Amino acid sequence: MTRYDLTGRTIALTGSTGGLGAALAQALRARGANLALLDLSVEAATAQARELGGETVARGWHANVRDLASLQQAMDEAAEHFGRLDVVIAGAGIDTMAPLATIDPLAYERVIDVNLNGVWRTFRAALPHVQRHEGYLLAVSSMAAFVHSPMQVSYTASKAGVWALCDSVRLELRHLGVGVGSAHPTFFRTPLMDDVTADPAGRALWGGNDRGLWKMVPLQKVVSGIVSGIERRADLIVVPKSLTLAAKAPGLFRPIVERLGFRGQTVPRAIGLASATGWHNPAAHDRHHTNGTR
Repeated sequence: MTRYDLTGRTIALTGSTGGLGAALAQALRARGANLALLDLSVEAATAQARELGGETVARGWHANVRDLASLQQAMDEAAEHFGRLDVVIAGAGIDTMAPLATIDPLAYERVIDVNLNGVWRTFRAALPHVQRHEGYLLAVSSMAAFVHSPMQVSYTASKAGVWALCDSVRLELRHLGVGVGSAHPTFFRTPLMDDVTADPAGRALWGGNDRGLWKMVPLQKVVSGIVSGIERRADLIVVPKSLTLAAKAPGLFRPIVERLGFRGQTVPRAIGLASATGWHNPAAHDRHHTNGTR
């Protein structure tokens, strides 16, 4: 397949100031792409743009993935500023850590709205511009789309939904020359994962994510895999590649993963440690309540 050269193309990215968003922005800028940086904080996105080279190659906009009008305005202004939009990455995402029986319904609904509905809104706002240049839409999902952990029902449901959304939208847009992909990294270090590993319930469930099935991979490996996937206009991006078979055959491997990954009293112990708000740390709660960044 011919490489989709990113030099001179414009890429819009939601959640641009988060751990993954910031690293992706740096890597994409290094490929010669112009960047429309979309974030809840226009001040943070503007500062990020200055560090990446200034308004001729990178500019920040306020965008709330829970508000279609704000996304449409940001996409329209970005397309006008740069003259085009070629690639749009729906990267905003949040998490929570609590069981069905006790989670605050608002915490559950917020994750679904940011992670799943936010992707739909991002794609909807971007499509008229991306279609014009037969570009590419990418949503950051997760291996959680295929491996469904307890106490993260909103996260796993939203990420599985993103995978299905991308598959459906791809069928709608293929005759227009627009590519659609979903990225499915395993655990990697970001502020979101720092909240998971610091939370008592998260630590009980995942063991700190430093060994075994749930061991984190380096952030740069995830970034490299996603950028490579964009350059291939891939339908499915799995990081690390060794998990591709598990991603493509979720029904086959899920019982084995569940037996090996959640042994004995791991889940009941984690449930007993969970906070109804999704996080014990008020700072973590505030981040996931107000932000859409990883």
